Amino acid sequence: MDKHRFMKAVLPYLLVFPAMFGIAVFVIYPVLYLGYLSFYKYNLMNPAKSKFVGLENYAAIFARDDFYKSLFNTAVYTFGTVVLTLAISLAIAVWLKRSTKLNAFVQAGIFTPHIVSIVSISLVWLWMMEPNLGFLNFALKSLGLPTSQWLQSSDTALLSVIIVSVWQGIGYYVLIIVAALQGISPSIYEAASLDNASNWKVFYKITLPMISPQLFFILIIMTIGSFKVFDTVRMMTNGGPNNATNTIVYYIYQNRTTNIGYASATGMVLMAIIGILTFVYFRMLAKKVHYQ
Repeated sequence: MDKHRFMKAVLPYLLVFPAMFGIAVFVIYPVLYLGYLSFYKYNLMNPAKSKFVGLENYAAIFARDDFYKSLFNTAVYTFGTVVLTLAISLAIAVWLKRSTKLNAFVQAGIFTPHIVSIVSISLVWLWMMEPNLGFLNFALKSLGLPTSQWLQSSDTALLSVIIVSVWQGIGYYVLIIVAALQGISPSIYEAASLDNASNWKVFYKITLPMISPQLFFILIIMTIGSFKVFDTVRMMTNGGPNNATNTIVYYIYQNRTTNIGYASATGMVLMAIIGILTFVYFRMLAKKVHYQ
């Protein structure tokens, strides 16, 4: 094989090597090492004294009530965040789908929270949700409505975190859906108008199927992101009150120093849950996605 043919054969592998090396070092190796730690009672101070315990860490996970509490909180958070964000983002995107200067300005305003630091966002919402001096309770009092304890009550704390997450994430998904809506050919809507199709029928039969790939993408990444939520909980509630907002990732964070083997096993369980959910999504919904 001459030099030219050799380079032509090897060049594709050389081009993808940096990306594959990064994936191997920062994704594959950490996952494998996490699995390794999950079978040990690991001693951070003296790794040589670490003890192999087999499936003991996994058995302990499903024997503890605090794990089920964090799993339930994560499921509720995920469901609430995904449903509300999808519904509100879709409604706003339909409203903003026309390409005008005003709509572009509104899109920029809606997108801004997505690029703002979660620390800044959390501090603002902590003030707004403060029971005595916060803006939200002040607004409710002005309207003659009952106030809320927001983050201070176990009954409303998780809902409050969901509200903040939805508010922060809407802008990004609105842009994705708006781009999808603007990509639909006007001739399709013209054909529907000639058939006297109602607005609801056009939306259900034409718009939704045409943007289904984008909606499916959003559903997948939002579900995965919601199951991995950490920063919002860490900044706003620390998992409280009474573990009302303690999610799986924050639960892992709490156990990282006292029992890293147990925390690693919990991480493997979380990875398995996300994998199963993704598989179910693809099995149930992938065939309903309409690709142009």
